[in-house]
Amino acid sequence: MKRRDFIFKSLITGVGLTYSGNLAFADIIPDGKRISILHTNDMHSRIDPFPDDGGRNANQGGMTKLANLVAQIRKEEENLLLLDAGDVFQGTPYFNFYGGELEFKLMSKMGFDASTIGNHEFDNGLEGIFEQLPNAQFSHICSNYDFSNTILKNKILPYKVYKKKGLKIGIFGLGIELNGLVSKKNYGNTLYLDPISKAEEMVSELQSKKCDLIICLSHLGYSYRSAKIDDLKLASSVSGIDLIIGGHTHTFLDEPTRVKNQQGFETIVHQVGTGALRLGKVDFVFSKENKMKLASVRSLPIS
Repeated sequence: MKRRDFIFKSLITGVGLTYSGNLAFADIIPDGKRISILHTNDMHSRIDPFPDDGGRNANQGGMTKLANLVAQIRKEEENLLLLDAGDVFQGTPYFNFYGGELEFKLMSKMGFDASTIGNHEFDNGLEGIFEQLPNAQFSHICSNYDFSNTILKNKILPYKVYKKKGLKIGIFGLGIELNGLVSKKNYGNTLYLDPISKAEEMVSELQSKKCDLIICLSHLGYSYRSAKIDDLKLASSVSGIDLIIGGHTHTFLDEPTRVKNQQGFETIVHQVGTGALRLGKVDFVFSKENKMKLASVRSLPIS
């Protein structure tokens, strides 16, 4: 067996088999239609745990340990979506050698439902994304990158509606401005569109489709002191987004941020750092009439 194939087989067949620990499910969730949203961001090709070098994150994190935790939760939760907020690529030699193939195959094995496009997904150019998409058995969603004049035309969805146990969950994605952050040759003719106006458009579209829950996969960043658009500004500007799953700034939130805008609509904003060190878990419960009754948010350590 070739070394490359051996590595792939060893890692992919080994996930989800050795988890042990307490998930610390402290909240008592009332009866009703329930959905759990599991989420990651900025995993940055962290396949293995961080090295045992005495550092702060030694033996923690990594996609293989993440897979064990996800597998355990799937045994306990009947109804869930597994989502990612971008920057799956770049960070370890696995990406340098395999260009994202292993990351996408492991995410597919874990059962990811969707991911958005982070700036590091462009590190091998548009061709690098294009070549790896067949390895992703999940959707890539981004609403404010216009790929119409690129090889990614019709490959990236602006939004997607998932149906789970009588609930409709609408998901759209937003990416950070590429100019000045990513080399022009790497994103080519990709057009960056204003995230606020696109978010308003997507919320309107998903509401017209009678979605019970609207989620944004954001790679904008949690918060900036400048006028640069971020997740907090997005939540305060656009009504109708129930949950913003954030990325890019590697922000570790122990508790979610709840943003109430001028219209009185409240949005949950959550982000779980980097390196697959944590897994976000958001539980929504709905009444028989599909009215949201409760949201419980956790940040679970992967150790």
